[in-house]
Amino acid sequence: MVGVWTIAGTLTPLPVLDRLDLVADPVAAALRSMADGARLAVAEIDPTLADTAEFCAHYGSPLAASANCVVVAGKRGDTVRYAACVVLATTRADVNGVVRRRLDARKASFAPMDDAVSLSGMEYGGITPIGLPEDWPVLLSPEVAAASELVIGSGIRGSKILVPGEVLAKLPNAEVVEGLAR
Repeated sequence: MVGVWTIAGTLTPLPVLDRLDLVADPVAAALRSMADGARLAVAEIDPTLADTAEFCAHYGSPLAASANCVVVAGKRGDTVRYAACVVLATTRADVNGVVRRRLDARKASFAPMDDAVSLSGMEYGGITPIGLPEDWPVLLSPEVAAASELVIGSGIRGSKILVPGEVLAKLPNAEVVEGLAR
């Protein structure tokens, strides 16, 4: 798959397994153990352009092919449960409906930045579903799971990973959730 990415714009995708230095440590560890790791690519970017809109505008990658990963904290009493939600950049995750119910929480919201960073081992603005804590569900919208090509974070702001959606659907704890994106 590396070299035939139609969504790369001006990026130079390289086999991710050859450039694990371009991803966060937990991402590299997960990629090493993934059966589909060779299907993924990584591209170095300007870290000041990591936010989706700026990234797409600068590198010519379509917004509709970008997927955002957000960390949600659901709380019931003193118990806090975390989940990663992966939706296309053109949509938003239904945090207070679908995600809150999935986490069996009374209240759900985006996790505080410090919590998301410290618990994931990734940089804010680069958090990706690959390499997250094993006890977090990875909730994918059906559109993400069905996408032939996606651009996602790499765990750092200085690169992006290119991945088929079906690979994300095979991640440990991945669940395709109807109605996740709206």
